[in-house]
Amino acid sequence: MLLTPSLAMKYYLIAGEASGDLHASHLMKSLQRLDPSAEFRFFGGDNMSAVGGTLVRHYRDLAYMGFIPVLLHLPLILRNISFCKRDIMQWQPDVVIPVDYAGFNLDICKFLSRQRSKGRRVPRTFYFIAPKIWAWKEWRIKNFRRDVEEMFCILPFEKEFFEGKHNYPIHYVGNPTANEVQTFKAGYRESREAFCQRHALDPEKPIVALLAGSRRQEIYSNLPAMLSASRRTDVQYVIACAPSVPDALYEDILSKQKRDAGVSVSCVKNRTFPLLFHSAAALVTSGTATLETSLFDVPQVVCYKMSFPKITRWAFEHIIKCRYISLVNLIADSDVVPELFADRFSVENIVYCLDAVLPGGSRRDAMLRGYRTVRERLGNHSAPDVAAREMTALLKGK
Repeated sequence: MLLTPSLAMKYYLIAGEASGDLHASHLMKSLQRLDPSAEFRFFGGDNMSAVGGTLVRHYRDLAYMGFIPVLLHLPLILRNISFCKRDIMQWQPDVVIPVDYAGFNLDICKFLSRQRSKGRRVPRTFYFIAPKIWAWKEWRIKNFRRDVEEMFCILPFEKEFFEGKHNYPIHYVGNPTANEVQTFKAGYRESREAFCQRHALDPEKPIVALLAGSRRQEIYSNLPAMLSASRRTDVQYVIACAPSVPDALYEDILSKQKRDAGVSVSCVKNRTFPLLFHSAAALVTSGTATLETSLFDVPQVVCYKMSFPKITRWAFEHIIKCRYISLVNLIADSDVVPELFADRFSVENIVYCLDAVLPGGSRRDAMLRGYRTVRERLGNHSAPDVAAREMTALLKGK
């Protein structure tokens, strides 16, 4: 059922990275179908802008990770948070929809909660895609209880964490990445030959995709080791360039990397899904990309360099409350993909694990069986549609 014009809503969304921009854009499309007169204002990116509304800040001005980068950009981050608070109060939306991106978004939720406690008129808060507090900073559950009105989660095990362990009701809406990959595969018609011709690749050689992250610091940390591990001449390596990262960054890393004769490395931009569709294997920095890769049935090695590897390993074994870092393993609850992080991150380990997942490799078939478990647990829900239906119902007071 469509909302009547008199109930048209104003939605303020906040996404701080590439994956959030993509997921939020699909949610916006689903909201538009239910609420054709909807107005959108947002912190986000190009995908959200393509849907319509007003882009307030691009996520490339927000996406800093790691202690040092955050510290160096702290004045800018604080200015953006302050501006966001003022902008929300001035625009007076019906609902604010934070999308993941915990540090920034929880500060906004806290601000709105405090304004509400003072008797001021503030929008409702519907959090879409819960931050990964089940991995660490579990104490943040008290912030959600206090500051977030409704939580919309996308990972099947989060229902047990929030509701079973913490008695905090949530909405499990399915996983948007699963829906995005399924939709892409259903409509993609480019042949391998056409893809290779478009990107000057050899159609006779298997492709290994290099997905080094969406933030500059991730790429600087992980891509050099991935390139050093790219030694085989019987395959070709293709970097999936992040849309918000300038080409100069990749060119700088490639120029500093010594290449072996006969080893081919290319780049594609804004074509990660087509690249995965035609790839035989992948080296992937942990994040949404690990799940995307599994849903394309591409065997992978998860690579994540950390600054203090021995300390990180100790913390992972004694403080961090989850067994894995990749979404694939977390959803399957087993060692489906190798995770090379902290003290396990090395060029030699990447080479060894990549050989094991290439065609004919010892670990390839078992990994593909594990991927089937992941797909079964995610289900076939259209997460944006489910979330939009529940959000509009809540806004109408049902």
